[in-house]
Amino acid sequence: MSEGPVSVRKIRTDPDLPPVAVEEPPPNTTPSKITFGVIGVLGALGWVMIAIVRGERVNAMWFVFAAVCSYIIAFRFYSRLIEYKVLKPRDTRATPAEKFENGKDFMPTDRRVLYGHHFAAIAGAGPLVGPVLAAQMGYLPGTIWIIVGVIFAGAVQDYMVMHLSIRRNGRSLGQMARDELGPIGGWAAILGVLSIMLILLAVLCIVVINALAESPWGVFSVAMTIPIALFMGVYLRFLRPGKVSEVSVIGVALLLLAIVAGRWVAEDPTLHQVFTLSKPALAWWIIAYGFLASVLPVWLLLAPRDYLSTFMKVGTIILLALGILAARPTVQMPAITEFASNGKGPAFAGSLFPFLFITIACGALSGFHALISSGTTPKLIEKESQARMMGYGGMLMESFVAIMAMVAAVSIDQNLYFAMNSPTGVNGGTPEKAAAYLNTLGLVTPGGAPLPPADPAMLAQAAKDVGEASIIGRTGGAPTLAVGMSEIMHGVFGGAAWKSFWYHFAIMFEALFILTTVDAGTRVARFMFSDALSNVRGLERFKDPSWTVGAWIATFIVVGGWGSILVMGVNDPLGGINTLYPLFGIANQLLAAIALTVVFSVIMKNGQFKWAWIPGLPLLWDLAVTLTASFQKIFSNVPAIGYWAQRQRYADALAKGEVLAPAKTKGQMEQVVFNSTVQGVLSIVFAGLVVVVVAVALWVAVRAVKAGGLPTTEEPDTPSRIFAPKSFLPTAAEKEVLAEWAAAGKSPTPVGSHAHG
Repeated sequence: MSEGPVSVRKIRTDPDLPPVAVEEPPPNTTPSKITFGVIGVLGALGWVMIAIVRGERVNAMWFVFAAVCSYIIAFRFYSRLIEYKVLKPRDTRATPAEKFENGKDFMPTDRRVLYGHHFAAIAGAGPLVGPVLAAQMGYLPGTIWIIVGVIFAGAVQDYMVMHLSIRRNGRSLGQMARDELGPIGGWAAILGVLSIMLILLAVLCIVVINALAESPWGVFSVAMTIPIALFMGVYLRFLRPGKVSEVSVIGVALLLLAIVAGRWVAEDPTLHQVFTLSKPALAWWIIAYGFLASVLPVWLLLAPRDYLSTFMKVGTIILLALGILAARPTVQMPAITEFASNGKGPAFAGSLFPFLFITIACGALSGFHALISSGTTPKLIEKESQARMMGYGGMLMESFVAIMAMVAAVSIDQNLYFAMNSPTGVNGGTPEKAAAYLNTLGLVTPGGAPLPPADPAMLAQAAKDVGEASIIGRTGGAPTLAVGMSEIMHGVFGGAAWKSFWYHFAIMFEALFILTTVDAGTRVARFMFSDALSNVRGLERFKDPSWTVGAWIATFIVVGGWGSILVMGVNDPLGGINTLYPLFGIANQLLAAIALTVVFSVIMKNGQFKWAWIPGLPLLWDLAVTLTASFQKIFSNVPAIGYWAQRQRYADALAKGEVLAPAKTKGQMEQVVFNSTVQGVLSIVFAGLVVVVVAVALWVAVRAVKAGGLPTTEEPDTPSRIFAPKSFLPTAAEKEVLAEWAAAGKSPTPVGSHAHG
């Protein structure tokens, strides 16, 4: 039943209830057209200044204009195309959150809180690490891939996978693959997804550890976010239900207090010792946290922590963007460096193609996001139409984080950048040795002139300015972004004396990013593992997400898997992040290939052949990149690139009784051989599983074309009995419907926050 003018439809599913859906066309007024025209011109100008007008001084503010304007145009037009022509969401359908609400894993959640959770879950270490490491090849290739990649690949994947999962009762990516591709392709996808997931979570944790090791200020501030989130969860659930804005103000205030108190902890002799933790100790604490966060109810820790951290994340990125516009720093890195072609970069080895595109994963295209989009978010979303804001819009925001990380990396002194992002085994770990190493790299200015020699005093002073003993060899992206942020922000707010505050503010902000990904990722991996076990005869009960014993068993196994890789990484003589990140990038992009393959298969089975290019083109590009990178990592005879070549080099030296740097003992040599073997085997397994999945999908696609379409596993409609706006701010028509619910004395949503509008 519908009411209202033709342009706006208010739809009821029950005559006894107010409308549950509003259909209205997008604004197409003259002011709207003028606004988007101005945005388009400003974005084009930004691209011209970045890509064409080069020289000794490139202003970083043009990165902000190019990125933001491109995102706005893409969200308004390209995501609308996908919504209207391909996915066609219907808010008259009940989502899994409404159908299976249990107050634990399935629960209709206020769109603003859920956006916070979703963004926090996807925006982990990737948009911080990848762009920072890729900056060694120059600012231009990475910037192009981050912006173009997210518009046509990353955001497309996130949005479409989320929609598919909503239509399938919130099933995980692996289970959807098995349902749509059959047992062979499905099991290959399930095994691929689960094994890749363990690598992803382990590397995310290594980034946190590299940022927090031997930093009592950072450890205390991040640790305090856990009791703050627990308080917010209890407050929102029992004390003041629905008061989202109120609890947000309290949470942010407590968060800022935790940062300030971190300085006091760092300066207190006793507390300094308590919160100064080694890398192995931090690894075990994070393993324990990952387990507890995964098994606790989602409303108690996961959702409020993610919501809290989103304020920090979005607020910090906006603040950094404003700081860039105010300070207008100049880019210190050339547009394209020699490391893009010679493959001998200090941060990571390999040429621009394919390694730039696997290094910058999150922020452009990330398979991990498909796990969140088919994991927690579909189980919490109120309406199908909200998936556009969550999936496509959330990914655009993550891409902006990646752009800010890129700007921060290319805006600091080149010598400082390479001192931080080369492993200590190579740069020596001291200002003097690092300076000597940097002077051998042949670095040049953006204009092509030789860079002045590195100064040890500058490297030591840079660490002192941010309140750290040393920042040499602090790889992983987080410290580099923190230094870049402190350099930009101190010139706008606070002066030089505030450099240490801004540095640790950024460190906490980044650690929040990553830990929220770890807890959400572990929960998602638990869902996937439970789904996989439920396909085995006799273990069908694991399919029930409410079964506490099964949830604990699955969580224990998952955490044990990524925890063992984490421990291996933190003890790796070659530097865990430097060794594991290429595998992380390849695995992440191969996971994206599986996700895009599933989406492509469903589009073909639906008979929507003319729209198959939307997931098909990014799938082809992703396969070209990842399979080329996998081939090189497996077969390259260069030890810095090929895992097996690296293994052979250290194994031969070990047989001769030699110890190769950076290893210092026979035990460390054996560790390098073991780690290289594991990574080489995983590279083969990952690539093989993806090839099987794609081959099965092509067979399904051919069958679909011949038959004019095939049945899918989409669940039948269940009429919705709740209402929620599509985006952050309700439209005029949505406000009218909310008023109708209020007048009827009914809540538009049965659980969660009731604060609409």
